Amino acid sequence: MTFPRVRPPFVADEPTQLIGWLDMQRAIIQWKCEGLSDEDAYRPVLPTSPLMTVAGLVSHLRWTEHCWFEIIFKGRDFSENPQFDESVEDAEMRIQGIPLAKLLDDYERQCRISNEIVAAHSLDDVGKHPDIGSAEASLRWMVIHMVEETARHAGQLDTIRELLDGQKGYY
Repeated sequence: MTFPRVRPPFVADEPTQLIGWLDMQRAIIQWKCEGLSDEDAYRPVLPTSPLMTVAGLVSHLRWTEHCWFEIIFKGRDFSENPQFDESVEDAEMRIQGIPLAKLLDDYERQCRISNEIVAAHSLDDVGKHPDIGSAEASLRWMVIHMVEETARHAGQLDTIRELLDGQKGYY
């Protein structure tokens, strides 16, 4: 785990605080996966939500980072992102056979790219993708959304992990 599981400084500039909160939530995602076997990472624990697995959530978060920062904000091509595959619902969560360690490495790499994008732009800049309405949002909005998105899924991972093996903890 390379993201620090610490809150950002009480007094700092806005980008430092926003990315600090996002990095802490990312660290919680990584922490919830520590010591988990690949078998458990793919084991569904909610009968009505079979895709809601540790592996599925990590993959979803990786591709959501890619979507918001590379596609919507930077205006890059979306063809490699499974979230845009309209033929398969929740395609980014329908992964099998990829070790959890690789999913976590891919997620961390994507988060680093996201942080580089944020660092290179003003929080007031807006997205550039011409075909996606959410591109009208500012980078600030996108970062705050990713804090919310990541924190929500961290809470889900907390519950899933407790159901899998009893491990729990806030941060």
